[in-house]
Amino acid sequence: MFINRQQELNTLYRLYDSGKFEFAVIYGRRRVGKTALISEFSKDKDTIFFTGVETNAKQNLDNFSRCIMEFNTGIAVDSSFASFQSALEYVFELAKTKRIVLAIDEYPYVARASKSLASTLQLLIDKNKDCSKLFLILCGSSMSYMEDHVLAYKAPLYGRRTAQIKLNPFDFFEACRYFTKYSDIDKALAYGVVGGTPQYLMQMNESLSMEENIKNTYLNPSSSIYEETNNLLKQEVREPAIYNAVITAIATGSSKMNEISSKIDEDTSVCATYIKNLITLGIVKKESPYGEKSSRKTIYSITDNMFRFWYRFVPENTSIISRGAADLAYKRIAPELPAYMGGVFEEICRQYLWKLLLENKCAVNFSDLGRWWGTNPQTRVREEIDIMGADKDAALFAECKWTNEKVDPGILETLVERSNLFHYKQKYFYLFAKTGFTKGCIDRADEMGNVTLVAYHEMLL
Repeated sequence: MFINRQQELNTLYRLYDSGKFEFAVIYGRRRVGKTALISEFSKDKDTIFFTGVETNAKQNLDNFSRCIMEFNTGIAVDSSFASFQSALEYVFELAKTKRIVLAIDEYPYVARASKSLASTLQLLIDKNKDCSKLFLILCGSSMSYMEDHVLAYKAPLYGRRTAQIKLNPFDFFEACRYFTKYSDIDKALAYGVVGGTPQYLMQMNESLSMEENIKNTYLNPSSSIYEETNNLLKQEVREPAIYNAVITAIATGSSKMNEISSKIDEDTSVCATYIKNLITLGIVKKESPYGEKSSRKTIYSITDNMFRFWYRFVPENTSIISRGAADLAYKRIAPELPAYMGGVFEEICRQYLWKLLLENKCAVNFSDLGRWWGTNPQTRVREEIDIMGADKDAALFAECKWTNEKVDPGILETLVERSNLFHYKQKYFYLFAKTGFTKGCIDRADEMGNVTLVAYHEMLL
């Protein structure tokens, strides 16, 4: 099932319709839907689709030759081109008279085995770009390789691409399109458990409860998701053991650099390098209080929900899970799920505010959103605001509550009080609630006039 990705498809269609040589780079983490995107785009086009494998140059060249011959003659032949250069020259020649899409999927596997491939492509692109109708697509799952060896300034192919697409996981509202049977609450739980990566979303069986789905995936040693975090790290980094330790420390509550360093018993300079790489991979994010740039207050959290859930709950229950006691493991996890979902709900609310902004329906034309935390100078008490966003003299302040109780006016009053720490001429307040609001809260919001109350189910309408 292929859903969404309309913006990315439109980019590829636009390039294709130019009729001239185009070179698009598509990259993103494993399972995010890169191959599906290329397949959807090229399904009605003359396409040579070659997928590299983790083997030697000869095997990849044989496979590439077979794809070319099947495309041009319609039959598989045993003969192979003498080199990647001769194979690519043949394709460029074919594309002089008609539009051809050449998609090389898992390009890093091919390029690592054939060290001269990038330089060969550079040579042939420079020679043929003005007279070719070829649409070249290089695709890769190794984010570090694609960024360092294809997109980087010193890479041979730098300056040749005409577009690049970094394919990210779906946001919550896009992910919901996968689910036609789940209740609204289960949609949020599913997103909180596996995030927005298409392949992980497909592991959720709507005929089963979320409890059964969690047991079948994270609490089942034979499931694909159970080993996914380790497999992904092994593909991207050289020392997965230390990265595992860093992610586990963050997932279990160590959010500051010195806390992480102490937890894993490594120097802060060492930790900083690992965390920087995890940020590049989209696994960890770096935060400072909204509107501040002080590194002293910087904290780190896991941004990918599949990693968040796995590292929060699986390592501490590994012994139980390995013995097949999924029911017991789930009993240990279940009481922690509401608190875990609180952070997920905050992210859903941020995405909803961005959605409102793009639809021109938000009270404040913000350019960024973030959390704020700090010490109230009057009370000397630490305060926190779930979401803030500002535009010149106007700001929005939001509170998000994933609880089974309706939100009462006290929550609103506290948010208003905390907003007084900031001096904006216009202030707007948003309250987000899993189960709605008390009459007192609704009346108070109406009385104030600058308050928007959003029940979770309304976000899905």
